[in-house]
Amino acid sequence: MKQFFKMILIAGAAAAFAACENPKDGADSFRYTIDQFADIRVMRYRIPGWEQLSLQQKAYAYHLSEAAKYGRDILWDQNCPANLSIRHCVENILENFDGDRESEDFLAFTEYAKRLFFSNGIHHHYAEDKFFPACSRDYFASLMNAVGVVDDNLLEIIYNPDIYPQRRSTNTEGDIVLQSAVNFYEGVTRDDVERYYASIVNPNDPHPISYGLNTKVVKGPDGVVRELPWCIGGIYSAAIEKICEELELAIDFAENDIQKRALGILIEYYHTGDLRKWDEFNIEWVKDTIGTVDFINGFIEDYNDPLGRKASWEGYVNIKDFEASARTETLSANAQWFEDHAPVDPRFRKSVVRGISAKVINAVCLAGDSYPSTPIGINLPNADWIRRDHGSKSVTIANITHTYDLSSQEMPASTLTEFAWSKEEIERAKRWGAIADEVHTDLHECLGHGSGQLLPGVSTTAMGEYASALEEARADLFGLYYTADPKMVELGIMPDPEAYKAEYDNYIRNGLMVQFTRVELGRPNTEAHMQNRKLIAEWCYQKGLPENVIEKKVRNGKTYFVINDYVRLRELFAELLAEIQRIKSEGDYEAGKALIETYAVNIDPELHREVRARYEALNLKPYGGFVNPDIRPVYGADGTITDYEVVYTDDYLGQMLFYGRKYGTL
Repeated sequence: MKQFFKMILIAGAAAAFAACENPKDGADSFRYTIDQFADIRVMRYRIPGWEQLSLQQKAYAYHLSEAAKYGRDILWDQNCPANLSIRHCVENILENFDGDRESEDFLAFTEYAKRLFFSNGIHHHYAEDKFFPACSRDYFASLMNAVGVVDDNLLEIIYNPDIYPQRRSTNTEGDIVLQSAVNFYEGVTRDDVERYYASIVNPNDPHPISYGLNTKVVKGPDGVVRELPWCIGGIYSAAIEKICEELELAIDFAENDIQKRALGILIEYYHTGDLRKWDEFNIEWVKDTIGTVDFINGFIEDYNDPLGRKASWEGYVNIKDFEASARTETLSANAQWFEDHAPVDPRFRKSVVRGISAKVINAVCLAGDSYPSTPIGINLPNADWIRRDHGSKSVTIANITHTYDLSSQEMPASTLTEFAWSKEEIERAKRWGAIADEVHTDLHECLGHGSGQLLPGVSTTAMGEYASALEEARADLFGLYYTADPKMVELGIMPDPEAYKAEYDNYIRNGLMVQFTRVELGRPNTEAHMQNRKLIAEWCYQKGLPENVIEKKVRNGKTYFVINDYVRLRELFAELLAEIQRIKSEGDYEAGKALIETYAVNIDPELHREVRARYEALNLKPYGGFVNPDIRPVYGADGTITDYEVVYTDDYLGQMLFYGRKYGTL
């Protein structure tokens, strides 16, 4: 599970980070924001602690990073069958067109290319709707002709709004499998898929396989539904072979035997496609709590699948921030206390919380579904039974969060000053917002996703297409409830009993208003994390109306939402957490569906227009993403590698084209 960045400006949260990291680049000279276009801001992040790594650790991180980058084409193909063909065409034009590159039309084409690379395809990375070039179809055709590409079908896909209109369809009126652009299914309906898995899944298996996680479901001419695996010898074989080559090299530099065993099992999984091997890998991977360098690599998150079963390819390499990890280690050490005191039915609590490992990390390489847009927190593995029996790893990604903050400080305006009601609210955010937000993310990832349990016989896929949003809401509510608990001050995690109010202010402001700057007018709220936030904020607002817990105020024609009773709001968070935990634990699909469709999807059109207009006046970009630092081997006079240096590129388009050349496999 992932926790994506929440839109907030936190003044001064990372001043030390800015000043300490690269002596040759002082805090004033290092520019974090390197490009802006459409609704997107592209940033670069630093890698604190890189120079303190041993040569062995650097080599380990380097090969893991190379393995991650080789999975890039897999995600592109998963997102839509036409994506790679379109990307190859666009790359060809950008690299070979020798006409006027300063014309308005070519600049419009270039912006389309940047959006395409950012979204890993033709659909918006967050809203999931198809986007289109601002230049004309005839001009695009002329560019293709100029570099020797003639493909009317490709042009039709790019410009026709009726072809692949949405990546992951959430239209409950139709067949969400047939309507989705994702490349997880071919020739099958939703009923076909659900009947197929119902025929092979054993709901009483105490160690259930994540059926379908790494396969495409197809129906052949014979009418038989079957799965095609993503593995060596199957779909994506060429990319996975390159991934495994780098993983093999990484084994030689692993820090301990657990890492070596885990990598060996992962390679075996990629060769066989056997999901039991994937489970075996995750069990081994969870054991490594002592290594400095860590990674994720594989078909992991199922957000993009309309049925919540197929996993997108993802890679991530990181190093531990030892000083910052003290906070998360305190949380994980007290995990049983938090579980025992959670405001949910005792039947749904874990009697014994096992193996929750939590730390703060700094990203070294983002890849696949985490590049360029990346989460700020991750909790894995996703299999409930592995979490129950073997534990989980939770991470908060410090250098990504800090880069968001420092990049925002480079901007001339902020959403905080525009959407906060009072000076008191703004000052509270500036004083406590950074730590309160980080603690909420820690609780979400370290404990929230790892809390609770399913009742015997309840399937992990019982929530269907609503699973991701409900799970993110469950983890967010767990974090919101405990952020305000006196235990947090007692443990030394929260600095003041009143600090939690900054996070409550921000969460309600974002959930009811600010996040909708990301959604086009007239469109529903479809992304799982945004649905989660709207569900929580809207439910609490509606349920609290009789007591005026959250008050809607208007000043000078502008709308604000103001919390009047923080204590009662915490009680409402507890009530909703209890209900969502019940829904998940009992597998109550209809109740989960009702919550999402009632509170999470529809946006008030008048408020939506107002919020968009106010945000546009700030001239800010609602979405952020990153380029990776380049990690390069340094060779000595005898040809051996003596070091691995980090180079902080500021060329977004250049990195995208380089990745296409070096890591393209499909």
